[in-house]
Amino acid sequence: MSHGTIRAATLKKTMQIIMEHFACTENEALKKFYESHIGACYADDSTGLYGQSAFYIAGLFFDECKAAS
Repeated sequence: MSHGTIRAATLKKTMQIIMEHFACTENEALKKFYESHIGACYADDSTGLYGQSAFYIAGLFFDECKAAS
């Protein structure tokens, strides 16, 4: 399975988790995520983050959000 296919499948669940946490729309969740460091790492194949679970990725994202505030 290609990295893009894996990333797309995991991203859907990750966005659901973020949307529930922040009570926001999918577009808002995507914007928040891809403007973050974790989002940049997720988009970079060399990090391997795309292969982790949606809950793990969301957890890293939430940790980054907490540290930024």
